[in-house]
Amino acid sequence: MSSQANPTLKTQSGWKSILKRAWPTIRVVLSIALLWKATSGIDWHSLFDTQIQMQPLWFLAALASMMSAFICGGYRWGLFMQAVGFPRRIRSYIGLYFAGGLINQGLPSTLGGDSYRAITATHLTNTGNLSETKELDEELHHSVDLEHATPKLRLSFAMVLVDRLLGLAGNNLLGAIGLILGGATLAAWGQDLGYAVMAVMLLAGVAIALILAWGPSKQLLQKFLDRFNMNHAMPGIQLAFSWPKNIAQAGLAIGIHFLTILTLLFCLKAYGVDAPIEGLMIGLPALSLLLMLPISISGWGLREATLSSVLALWGVNPSLTVLASISYGAITVLSVLPGAYFLLKRK
Repeated sequence: MSSQANPTLKTQSGWKSILKRAWPTIRVVLSIALLWKATSGIDWHSLFDTQIQMQPLWFLAALASMMSAFICGGYRWGLFMQAVGFPRRIRSYIGLYFAGGLINQGLPSTLGGDSYRAITATHLTNTGNLSETKELDEELHHSVDLEHATPKLRLSFAMVLVDRLLGLAGNNLLGAIGLILGGATLAAWGQDLGYAVMAVMLLAGVAIALILAWGPSKQLLQKFLDRFNMNHAMPGIQLAFSWPKNIAQAGLAIGIHFLTILTLLFCLKAYGVDAPIEGLMIGLPALSLLLMLPISISGWGLREATLSSVLALWGVNPSLTVLASISYGAITVLSVLPGAYFLLKRK
């Protein structure tokens, strides 16, 4: 039995290794295929000759809006890190947030942007410099094993997770508002879906707030954190989810995602398109949920195909939507370029 099982295990391990190495290439191919599909029906010659009324100043507004979203996101994450005992260096956390965003745009790396900022933040000093740079380089070039990670690294990853959960909550709440305002155009059940998503999100927020407010449940949560060597994570969790701070956090999360919606709105205006805000409030949050599936590089292709289909329901020209979506992607890349300074600074 053992002689038959070993070759089988080796074969499975071999396939997993091959798939892991090939997956980045597969994602690039899928992105190109989706982008080609989204642009294949566009008559570029007639489009540029007859329909586009360029207003370039809107691109500057889009860039400012997207950079504001990243600054606000980095500021929020920095508050969580400070709450659990990391250095009080908000500007450094914002810089790391930009660097993580740049990595997430497809920069060749063995780690994702979230892992990069979580690991690098554990080496941040009170002066804003990085300590133990050799150890940091080694950590960044190896896969993260949280089971054997130090408590400090676990705590940093926990705060990144809290930040991401709030981002997901803001995305879903904004999408729910969009469905309530314009879901009837999407489908007969669109508005009802919006109310259902809103109810689920609000009930989840209330439930978490009650857990943090009730002594026995809070102690149980603390024991759970202690078990995973994250003893000091509670202040960050309370800052994010306890009453009434959760109201402010929900408002900030919605505001950050609304800034990204304004970015796309401004890109559409740059091409002379007056898109309905409710359509964007449905399309972009839905796209954010799709992007949780690692099937494209930073959303390229998937973004253009999704948005052109959604906004077509409001009578927006799909060709112009694709152009605006490509511009949105390019502006996203430009907005995170300040992160290159922090990546090069470590070198």
